[in-house]
Amino acid sequence: MQDEQLDQAMIFEVVENQLADNYPTEVKATLMRLRMTGNSYDDAIALIACALAPEMVDVIEHQQSFNLARYVSHLNLLPQTPWLEEE
Repeated sequence: MQDEQLDQAMIFEVVENQLADNYPTEVKATLMRLRMTGNSYDDAIALIACALAPEMVDVIEHQQSFNLARYVSHLNLLPQTPWLEEE
């Protein structure tokens, strides 16, 4: 359980770093879009983290390259998360 919390905290930290670095730029645009459609800041960050999580799993657990195109595609689908239903 603690590992899951650490993983979640790590993913949220990566999202915050992406926002601070403004890279990829789609993260900030997605945050703004989600906020403008009524999501709280925390909910928007959590949704963005849902889009980032599969990429982090592929990089960390499967030693694959980060798939920016897929990440951006997932960001564009938010607040829908159809990739979570595929698992």
